[in-house]
Amino acid sequence: MKNPRACLLAAIWLMSACSTSAQQSAQQPPKPDATAPATQAGAGPARTKMPEGTNINSDAKLMADFKSKVDDYLKLRKSVEGQAPAVKNTSKPQDLLTAEKALAANVRAARANAKRGDLFTPATQALFRRLLNPSVKGPEATENKGAIKEDMPEPKDVPFQVNADYPRDESLSTVPPDVLRALPQLPPDIQYRFVGPHLILYDVKPNMIVDFMLNAIPPIGTKKQ
Repeated sequence: MKNPRACLLAAIWLMSACSTSAQQSAQQPPKPDATAPATQAGAGPARTKMPEGTNINSDAKLMADFKSKVDDYLKLRKSVEGQAPAVKNTSKPQDLLTAEKALAANVRAARANAKRGDLFTPATQALFRRLLNPSVKGPEATENKGAIKEDMPEPKDVPFQVNADYPRDESLSTVPPDVLRALPQLPPDIQYRFVGPHLILYDVKPNMIVDFMLNAIPPIGTKKQ
């Protein structure tokens, strides 16, 4: 399948040129179509049943804390966006690439002390594994795992390093709706992606790995297996 990242990046740069009021009016995502491919911002308000033994108050606090940290990261990224060169023509891949690299360098400098686990804390990782379990072991497990494997890169091909560039020649995994409904909803530019059984927090605009957690789900093999 053709890597959609270039088209996605162009669309995001175009949306960034819109007014702040227009962005605010579009914050509420539409309810997902069950027949449509999974999208990061389309999880909708519905929630899957919480796994047995869930401490709702504790889980809600962890999820709110995670979302707050994502919001803090996004504020940091937006604070340095003005330092990158403006994209005058989004139809030129080289202009997009130049702006992307400049933004990534600025974000990397602004969070030079960032480390693994800043967003995916140990407690958050334990929660996410529990929330993901029904999606990969329940009635829809076969379908969900098949969707994840469709464009999933192998772990050896992606650097597991905070602030690292995501390899441009590697595809981005599909994230099924069941998974998106189970996890905290993310801003449009920030995405969950699987690399083998591992989960990364990916920022589209600078093409950057914000954080990652290992063994988020049991091993599911690759498309070739």
